[in-house]
Amino acid sequence: MNIDVTQYARTRYTAKAYDPARKVPAPLIEQLRALLRLSPSSVNSQPWHFVVASTDTGKARIAKAAHGSNDFNVPKILNASHVFVLCTRHTLTDAHIEAVVGQETRDGRNPRPEDLKIRRERLFNFTDMHRYTLRDSQAWMEKQTYIALGFLLLGAAELELDATPIEGFDSVVLDRELGLRERGFVSSIVVPVGYHGAEDFNTNLPKSRLPAEALFTDI
Repeated sequence: MNIDVTQYARTRYTAKAYDPARKVPAPLIEQLRALLRLSPSSVNSQPWHFVVASTDTGKARIAKAAHGSNDFNVPKILNASHVFVLCTRHTLTDAHIEAVVGQETRDGRNPRPEDLKIRRERLFNFTDMHRYTLRDSQAWMEKQTYIALGFLLLGAAELELDATPIEGFDSVVLDRELGLRERGFVSSIVVPVGYHGAEDFNTNLPKSRLPAEALFTDI
């Protein structure tokens, strides 16, 4: 059976208002959580953590970071069914690398001792390249988090859920509120998920993208 995945990209849009009375069923949220966990990352580094708010109290804590110049984002956060905060490590520690390699080994990816040795050396060498040679470790890790964001948005569309990627928030406020820095993370993006409300002006607007011929070069 042929599946046209572009239908989800064609129909999804960024919700501008949510219906606070509609809650996303738990099984659908579990699917979104699984998509985030299963997202790919460079050398399987998985430099992320995800905070999920489903209660009014939890969403209010996140909304604190949108007050002020980003007040327009507060209702989206408060009225959505759930809010995901995608966080990125501020340092790819040796302990995290060892945890990744250890999990890979338990999952059967390093069946022989020599496989484990090669894998450890490769992962440490790659991360050291970003730490010390390229000196772009934070930017590199955040790129991986945005891959996970793509999985979340497309997955939400397939499940007929609305989602709103938000960068308009004060990360210092949110990191402090959620105690992220003490745990080795910084907040990268906030994503309310739920069902759009009647006042969502973006619902019926046509999708607009540059033409394919302006975006692709075939060689």
